[in-house]
This record gives sequence, structure tokens and C-alpha cells, in this order.
Amino acid sequence: MRNMVIIGSGPAGLTAAVYAARANLQPLLIEGKEPGGQLTLTTLVENYPGFGEGIMGPQLMEEMRKQALRFGTEIVTSYVYAVKLKEYPFRVYFADQEVTTKTVVISTGSSAKLIGIESELQLMGHGVSTCATCDGFFYRGREIAVVGGGDSAMEEATFLTKFATTVFVIHRRDVLRASKIMQDRAFSNPKIQFIWDTVVDHVVGTKETGVTGLKLKKVKTLEASDLKVDGLFVAIGHNPNTDIFKGQIDLDSHGYIKTQPDSTRTNIPGVFACGDVQDPVFRQAVTAAGTGCMAAIEAERWLEH
Repeated sequence: MRNMVIIGSGPAGLTAAVYAARANLQPLLIEGKEPGGQLTLTTLVENYPGFGEGIMGPQLMEEMRKQALRFGTEIVTSYVYAVKLKEYPFRVYFADQEVTTKTVVISTGSSAKLIGIESELQLMGHGVSTCATCDGFFYRGREIAVVGGGDSAMEEATFLTKFATTVFVIHRRDVLRASKIMQDRAFSNPKIQFIWDTVVDHVVGTKETGVTGLKLKKVKTLEASDLKVDGLFVAIGHNPNTDIFKGQIDLDSHGYIKTQPDSTRTNIPGVFACGDVQDPVFRQAVTAAGTGCMAAIEAERWLEH
């Protein structure tokens, strides 16, 4: 019987582990399919407090992992494929193991939605990115493209104009879904050009050269064209990693775990959620770490009572 099982090993899960281990709860943390979470896919992280010169994403996660281990967290390199949260104690399943636990902290994060073409996956991290704040600085003085039409796409495109000479926004429709204020900001930016009714058919380039261009297709006429760019940012939203919790825990219409106001408590007493899996708004490492701290403290208090 465990006091706490933490599912996921991004900033939220590892911060929860640090706090829980320091409270002598001897937590078990199961890393998941992406140990370290989305930060391990990034390079330089400059907006995490405490690192004046910035720190590489994988290095930051390795430091957090060491800290969790130092205080007595047990970390397992595996992923959870099923849980039973409707009966107590809770049951968590990974590899060929079944673990019973008094509390569960869910920190499974979210994954960026992708266009769904093979060349996009092949060049991910080599000119294709899902995070402008992570990778924008690589494109100083370059021409780049953003795919999407919502608030996040407009936000990314506007942010990228700090670095790029031109940002092409490619959208499959002829109107944006983004809020009026975000649209106005993008339309009034001289560096942003819109390509309407168009999808990306193929990303041109190699891992050695990076992205060199895009093959585009008009949605209505199927007319093909080429666009020369040095990078592609995909900004069509995120999917929270909540499939194994469906039908057991309250989710919102987009699949994010619902937590109580000013809390990480879910609708199941003893189950807590932190990080991007319950935060569709900020999705930052520092906010995820903050909610990981909250989850561990709330779980500790719940166990005491």
C-alpha cells in the first residue's frame, strides 16, 4: 500500500514528488511515455525563475528528477495504462504491476495537436515546432510559417514577429476563430501575412538542412503552391492526456480534468490533478510546478484527516 502515486514526470509531477517526499510520504512516481514531459522536447528555457542565463529543458527536468530522488521518491520508468479510481484504495496499473495507493496525483500533461503528415513528424525539432516561446529565438531574421486560426495561433504569430522578418499564417478557412482582440493585433502587424483556405501538404527539408519550405494546397480548388520558409510552427491546440481517466473523473468539454476553485482537488476525494492536464490557459513550466506543490500539500492534509 502506497501513500501516494504520482502519474507523470513533468514539472508538476516532479514538484509534487519533492514536496511529498519531504513530508515523508515516500511517493511512487511513474514517469510516463515522455519522461520529463514537454520540456524535454525544447532547447533553451529562459523563462523559468532562478536561471539567469537560461537552462536547457532536458537539464532542468534532470535537476528536478535528482531533487525528487534525493528526498526519497521512488521513480519508475514505465507508463500507466489503467487506473481504478471508483473504489478505495485506488489501483494503478503499469507494466505487469498493480499498485494500491491512498492518494493519486495526476500530472499527465497535454500533447500538442499535429497536422498529421509524415514530414511534420520527421522534422519535429529540426525546423518544425509546437512552441513559439521555446523556439522563436532560433528564427531571428528568417521567414517562418504558423498553422492555425485560433487565439494560440495569433499569439504565437505575434510573438514570432519579434524574431522573424515575415510570419505567414496558414489557415484552412477564410475566417479566424481567434478572439477579436487577437485578430486585430495580428491584422495590424505588418510582419504577418495571411494565407487563407490553405493546408500544408508536405514539409520540405531534412534533419541536416532543417525546414526549407512547404508544399501548400488550396482547400476548395486543390491548387498546389510552394512557400519558402525556414521554420513551421503548429498552433492548432492541445489534447490533455486523460484517456485512461474517462468515465471515472470529471472532465471538461475539451477533456481537461476539472479541479475545484483554488485547489487541485478533483471530484474524487484523495485524487488530485496538477499541471497542463488541468490547465488549458497558461501551460507554463512554472505554473505547472506551482500546482504540483499545491497537489502534494493538499494530499498530505487529506491523508492526515
